[in-house]
Amino acid sequence: MDPAQLSEKFDLLIANITVAISNQMTYIQLAVIVSSYIFAFWVAFLIRKNIKTLNEKPFESSHPARKLAFIIGSMIAPIIAIILMKASIEIARTYEVEYWLLQTALTVAVLLFFHSFINAFVASPFPANVFRWVGLPILFMHMLGILPILIVALESISITLGNVEISAYGVARVLIFGGLLFWLGRTSNTFGKAIIKKQSALDIPTKEVFTKLFEVTLFCIVVLLLLNIMGINLTTLAVFGGAVGVGIGLGLQSIASNFISGIIILLDRSLTVGDYVEIDGGQSGFVREFRMRYTVLETYDGKDILVPNEKFISDLLVNWSHKDPKQRYRVDFTVAYSTDIRPMVELIKAAVATHPQVLSGDDLPFEERPDCEIDSFGDSGVNMFVEFWMFGIDDGKNRVGGDLLLIIFETLKEHNIEIPFPQREVRVLNPEEVKGR
Repeated sequence: MDPAQLSEKFDLLIANITVAISNQMTYIQLAVIVSSYIFAFWVAFLIRKNIKTLNEKPFESSHPARKLAFIIGSMIAPIIAIILMKASIEIARTYEVEYWLLQTALTVAVLLFFHSFINAFVASPFPANVFRWVGLPILFMHMLGILPILIVALESISITLGNVEISAYGVARVLIFGGLLFWLGRTSNTFGKAIIKKQSALDIPTKEVFTKLFEVTLFCIVVLLLLNIMGINLTTLAVFGGAVGVGIGLGLQSIASNFISGIIILLDRSLTVGDYVEIDGGQSGFVREFRMRYTVLETYDGKDILVPNEKFISDLLVNWSHKDPKQRYRVDFTVAYSTDIRPMVELIKAAVATHPQVLSGDDLPFEERPDCEIDSFGDSGVNMFVEFWMFGIDDGKNRVGGDLLLIIFETLKEHNIEIPFPQREVRVLNPEEVKGR
């Protein structure tokens, strides 16, 4: 562009600004914009004043709905201002008066509101950047009315594969709306689970059932919407699904079985979060989370075991904490045959009862007090065992068995009771013959 053309465009811009400043409708539009914002902030102030949930900042541990209400409360004024300016534009269009300044103000207000929405609701950096660098330009072009022109241009860029025509617009639409649906589904799933788990009126198994059903329902809705966006006829898909459903069902049989098993577990309340269980393969741990396909068991050494839900239905399961938090355990030891067993038994009972986590005392039933008995007669000594009851599991921070073995060892040593070494007796049947050799 040469200097003459640049000067001509600059003069035209100055002339348009001069006309706009001297035009009475410009000031009327400016007054409408200012009045819209003043009225919007006044109404928002009254609403937040009368509804404290919208005005008081929640704590970190507050209910998710409480946090959402506070965020919505901060957006009431911009929403009202946008509605008022949009209504003013429609009135101006009806009476055929100028509204270019109103349209500009509305475009800026919508873009700022969308940016505030991203900051408030999108915590992850990657989706936030996608919304800013893709969503904001699309919204800007829509507000200026040039988005349909871009859509037509993208539709003209296409390739044909057999009977299928793939256009640039179709690919862009699937990517944009698919990503949006994925984010909405993930965010809604997290938010919905948090609300369900905050319901104090529901017990833990019921919360898990509702959480799982909510997750599955949301997943189905997202898939159906995505298929619709991709232009797939759901009626045709249903016919096709009926034809291949049996084959797919066989391939997904294990997944379906695990999902249904998870629902059964939650409904019959055989397991709940926090239970300590031991499955048939020997693995044990605390139930931490129920998922669609598996259950997470956390062991005392910090490992997570992912157990398919079907295993809890079909295999043997020991639930240590399902009925009663009290458990019975035993520790074994051996004493020499020369030991006076009866007084030694009373010594061991009294020593074991001194441990703070072992249940003892005259107020307990006889069968729940510490007990010491003979287990068997071994090769080297008398095999004894001590039975005791305690709250919780004898592992991790509640590891009692090792403490009791130390107490038993110290008690035996204090009273000079021998713990025998392995012994073997050798007999010579014909000593004369051995001597002759």
